Amino acid sequence: MPTTTIERDGRAAQLMLVEDNHGDVLLAREAFRRAKVRNNITVAKNGEEAMQMLRREPPHEDCPRPDLILLDLNLPRMDGRQVLQAVKSDPALQSIPVVMLTSSKAATDIIKSYRLNANGYIVKPVGFERLQEIVGSLETFWFSVVVLAPSETPETLHA
Repeated sequence: MPTTTIERDGRAAQLMLVEDNHGDVLLAREAFRRAKVRNNITVAKNGEEAMQMLRREPPHEDCPRPDLILLDLNLPRMDGRQVLQAVKSDPALQSIPVVMLTSSKAATDIIKSYRLNANGYIVKPVGFERLQEIVGSLETFWFSVVVLAPSETPETLHA
C-alpha cells in the first residue's frame, strides 16, 4: 500500500488529538503510521491545553491550526463537551471539524455531542486493526471526499 500524504492547500494536514490517556495517544500515532497516513499530529493532554493551543496562547504561540480535531469526551480540567462548545462558539475556530473519539457509547453523550455541533462521533474500538481502519476512513473522508473550509482570516470572518 503506498503512503498517503494528506495535503491541504499544498501542505501536510494538521491534526489535533485531545487525549489524556498516553496509551491511547501511542495507539493513535501507530494507527496513523500503519495505515500509511503521514501528517502532523499535535496532542493536547487536557481540555484547557487544547484551547490554549487552538487560541495560540503562551506557550503555544507557534501551534499550527488543525484541519481536524479528534476529541476525547472525558478529559481533566475541561471536558470534551466544554472544549467542543468553546470551539463551536468561537468564530475563529468554529469551521474546524471536530470528531469525538471516545469510549462512551452512552446515547446521552452522543446526543449532547451532536447538539453541541460535533461533526462526528466515533466510539474507540477495542482492537488495534479496527482503529487502523477508522484512521484510514478518517483520512479518506475528511481529506479526500469533504471540501474543508479554508483557514479563517480576518477577511473570511467578515465575508
